[in-house]
Amino acid sequence: MRAGIRAVLLLCGLLGGHIVAWAGIAPPAAVGPQAFNIAGIEVAAWLPESSVPGPWPVLVYSHGFNGCNTQTGFLMEALAASGYAIFAPNHRDAACAVMMWPTRPQPPFGEVSEWNETTLRDRRDDIERLLNALARDPRYAAPPFDWQNVGLIGYSLGGYTALGLAGAWETWKDPRVKAVLGLSPFAAPFVARETLRNLSAPVMYQGGTRDTGATPSLKEPGGAFDQSPAPKYFVEFENAGHFAWTDRNVTMQEPVVAYSRAFLDRYLKGKPFPAALAAPHPGVTDVRIAE
Repeated sequence: MRAGIRAVLLLCGLLGGHIVAWAGIAPPAAVGPQAFNIAGIEVAAWLPESSVPGPWPVLVYSHGFNGCNTQTGFLMEALAASGYAIFAPNHRDAACAVMMWPTRPQPPFGEVSEWNETTLRDRRDDIERLLNALARDPRYAAPPFDWQNVGLIGYSLGGYTALGLAGAWETWKDPRVKAVLGLSPFAAPFVARETLRNLSAPVMYQGGTRDTGATPSLKEPGGAFDQSPAPKYFVEFENAGHFAWTDRNVTMQEPVVAYSRAFLDRYLKGKPFPAALAAPHPGVTDVRIAE
C-alpha cells in the first residue's frame, strides 16, 4: 500500500470506455488560461467570456505534488465556460515547466500517521493569500464575481490541501469555502486521524478502478466517504487511473466534467443534481450520495 501511494503521488504532476450522453450536457467551448502574478503567487486563471451571465462563483484549484496549476486545464476550461471563475496557484513544489526528479515531502506519503496540521502548510497559505488578494483587487472583487460562493478543487495532493481548508485540519479551516471537489485526493492522513468528520462544506470525492494509490482510502469501509459528514458524494470511474484528472489523459474527460459541474452547480448555484448521474451506469462503477 505504501509503495502504491508513493509511486502514484510522487509522479502526479509529471504524467498525465464507455461514453454516454452525460445527462444531456454538451461539451462547452474552451476558455483559455490567463497567467499573472498576485501577492507573489504565480496564478493561472480561467474566466468566463463576458457574454456569460453572472454571478460567477469563485473556484480555486490546487495542483498535485510536483504538478502545476495548468495540469487539469480541460476541467477548468469547461467550468469557466459554464460560468465559474477559476484561479489556480503554483505551489512551491510545482514542476511542470522544468525537468527535475520528483522530490518527496516530509513526512513521506507512506507515513500518513506522521502527517499533521504543519505538514505542507505552505500550500494552505498560498490559497489563503490568493483568496485575500483577489477579494481586494478591483478587477475581481465586484460582480459578476460571486464571493458568497467559493469552492475548492484539489487534484491528488491538491485534494489534501482543499480538504484541509474545508476543516479536515482545524487550524486551516476557511469559512468562505462552500464546496470541495476532490479529484483522486490524497485523503489518507485525514482518514488515519479521523478528522474528516470536521468538514464544514459539501464534498465530492472522485476515484477510479485503476487509481490504486488514492481511491481505496476514499471508498473502503471507514474511509474518507464514510467519515465525511453529509452532504457528500463519491463517484468511481471505470478504468480510470490516477492521471485521469490531468490533461495527459483524454479518455475520462467527459464524465469528469459532467460530475464535477453537476456537484458544483448543486452547491454553488443551487441547481438540482441530475438524476441521470445519481446511479452507476456504463463507465461509472460506483455512485454514492448522502444529502
